[in-house]
Amino acid sequence: MQILSKEETFLNKIRLHREIKKGKIILHPTDTIYGLGCSAKNKKAIEKIRKIKNDFERPFSIIAPSKSWIKENCVLSKRDNEWLDKLPGPYTLILRLKNKEAVSEEVNNDIATVGVRIPDHWIADFVNEVGIPFVSTAATLEGNELLQHPKESSDDYHVHVHYAFDDGYLKGRPSTIVDLVKDKPLVTRRD
Repeated sequence: MQILSKEETFLNKIRLHREIKKGKIILHPTDTIYGLGCSAKNKKAIEKIRKIKNDFERPFSIIAPSKSWIKENCVLSKRDNEWLDKLPGPYTLILRLKNKEAVSEEVNNDIATVGVRIPDHWIADFVNEVGIPFVSTAATLEGNELLQHPKESSDDYHVHVHYAFDDGYLKGRPSTIVDLVKDKPLVTRRD
């Protein structure tokens, strides 16, 4: 695993964009915690993340490249637009997909919804420049302890993750999930 600073990440962005589209796995910061990520359109890369996390059932969230991407690919009501206005921020919005080809079926195990984020962090600019959504699932260690720094990552990460974007220590908590598929929004804060 190659660890890159923010500056190195942006200096190498053209190569990194190309490699992520081809299936490279990244460890990336957000406005809340570190996440494991890859192209949300690359089936094999998503399967690799599922193996790393030993999680084959739960849907993964994505970082959307922009609000316009969300509007083009997800069903939004007036109420949903009010939540969309809160992005970028520490929220994951559960929305219905209207374009099932917007993400690989491995992201959400072929269900009709997807968890969408736009972090209030420079990683959102990086994803926007690539122009495709990224899987973003919590980077955890043994016992589901959240990874606070790329240098503390496990052997599995060092073997299977290609790049880590270092943004120092992150001691946050996962984003708040807002399920907008329900008749009344269900807000779940995660500690």
